[in-house]
Amino acid sequence: MTKHYLDPNKRHDAVLLFDVQDGNPNGDPDAGNLPRVDPETMHGIVTDVCQKRKVRNFVDYARGKQPRFKIYVQEGAVLNAQHARAYLDEDNAIRSYLKGNAPNFKTEKQSPDVTEKARIWMCQNFYDVRMFGAVMSMGVNCGQVRGPLQFTFARSIDPITPLDISITRMAVTKEEEKDKERTMGRKAMIPYGLYRSHVFFSPHQAQDTGVQTEDLEVFWDALLQMWEVDRSASRGMMACRGLVIFSHDSPLGKAPAHQLFARLQIQRKQGVATPRSFADYAVSLDQSDLPQGVHLSVLTL
Repeated sequence: MTKHYLDPNKRHDAVLLFDVQDGNPNGDPDAGNLPRVDPETMHGIVTDVCQKRKVRNFVDYARGKQPRFKIYVQEGAVLNAQHARAYLDEDNAIRSYLKGNAPNFKTEKQSPDVTEKARIWMCQNFYDVRMFGAVMSMGVNCGQVRGPLQFTFARSIDPITPLDISITRMAVTKEEEKDKERTMGRKAMIPYGLYRSHVFFSPHQAQDTGVQTEDLEVFWDALLQMWEVDRSASRGMMACRGLVIFSHDSPLGKAPAHQLFARLQIQRKQGVATPRSFADYAVSLDQSDLPQGVHLSVLTL
């Protein structure tokens, strides 16, 4: 069976479903880390940045020690030191940059031709640059990359109920608090939410960044499995509940993405007033009469 969704020369439009139970899928630092919501509808939101972070973490765990699968945006990473690798051998790049001994990249080192070579090197060596793109023109200039993979914000199917729960710790932080015996804290969560996100892959940008079949295979695996390697008490129980991919024979596409996405419908089951599990929803996918040149792949549903 042909796996059309692995072809980097095709356009791919995908629907990703995931849910969370008794956890916080994406806290808002401007709201005391409460789960993000649309204030008008109270539907939950998970940003594209949060979703990409989980993909990065999975790829780093699964393939990070292999060539071509390094991660550019990592916790604690010095981005200009990452850029320096494109100009210096990898063993000395970070050491030289942090010691202030890197070459003067503002002279001939950053001529247009040299910067383009550095941009290509970054695409070849960093998975997330190759797939998501990056602005690398600050400091040590490696240009800019527009990535072929883009996420929308994920939005919950129904309104969610953010909760701010008090917790206690049977210890104190400071000596002067010793008489208190315990300290108080807060924990944000929602009882349940089913989220829907959309993913787009452009073969035009993929050609520019050098995406290969293996890159797409790793990406779809990440969407299926990244929840399993991202466990946290704060995030509760999260799981991938659906991944449906529409692949087009033409790089420009054979049908509008919104029309294809409309084939996947999610409704609360009759009699369910407050969803508390995935079983409370009925999911239907219309697989009939697909537009000519569009191939449907259901990786899980």
